[in-house]
Amino acid sequence: MPKSDKLGIHAHVEEVALSTMGDIIRAAFAPRTQKLPALEGVRVSLEVLKHLVRTEHELHIIDEKTYLHTAELIVETSKMASGWIKYLTQNPAK
Repeated sequence: MPKSDKLGIHAHVEEVALSTMGDIIRAAFAPRTQKLPALEGVRVSLEVLKHLVRTEHELHIIDEKTYLHTAELIVETSKMASGWIKYLTQNPAK
């Protein structure tokens, strides 16, 4: 695979990761009524990120160890976002 292609997909992974981190921070500071839509967007971004990282691994852009560590972090963050969404839906604003 040409180096420009490798750098292209990896640059996109970094872009999505940084954007997702920003979305998580925005959700944390958003008023309660605006948190749920923001978190649903975060959940979608995390799924996209998960698939991009898997693609990087399948194309041998990243090694197995890096893939496993990164995937574990993404899954953990996704679980936290899902838990946050569940909390917000079970405990509506008063």
